[in-house]
Amino acid sequence: MSLIDNVADAHDFPAGLVLRVLDVPESTYYGWRARQVTPSRRELDDAALLEQILKIHAAHEFAATYGSPRVWLELRRQGVRVGRKRVERLMRQHGLQGAHLRRGWKGGSTRQNPHHTAAPDLVERDFRVSAPNRLWVADLTRILTGEGVLWLASVRDAFANKVVGWDSGARATTELVVSALDYAICRATCVTGS
Repeated sequence: MSLIDNVADAHDFPAGLVLRVLDVPESTYYGWRARQVTPSRRELDDAALLEQILKIHAAHEFAATYGSPRVWLELRRQGVRVGRKRVERLMRQHGLQGAHLRRGWKGGSTRQNPHHTAAPDLVERDFRVSAPNRLWVADLTRILTGEGVLWLASVRDAFANKVVGWDSGARATTELVVSALDYAICRATCVTGS
């Protein structure tokens, strides 16, 4: 529609003549001009919603990684009733997107040996214990950072539900897990004095 204004102004033609030549109804053109002067209620609501989305993205350093589902949930927590697709559309129109995994991580990070037998469950899924240092559980977690992947190996005491040993590294190796276990053992023997 701005093309019509440009042609009419550049060549000093009346707008009605340009509309007839381009076969554009006058009501369409003048409706468009009216919307340029006074935006619709929907456009005003979208602008207000976009401000809230930008505030959520600026809340803290990790909020900038939020995608539309998480932004939508945060808006709902704040009491804003809005559709998920509307949030998605506004974020897409303004170039806002969340962090996502690079290609290649879809299949997971573990390559399992199909011929390997699983380790036996020695505690039979019963993690209740009566004293500290009777049962430890371990975990290996992949953490995505701005510089790449960080692996965190941790050992937790089931009695106190506290981490008693941990280590981190750039690769998930046996040495990383053993180092976390060594740290837990050292800490337990130093505390008990045995």
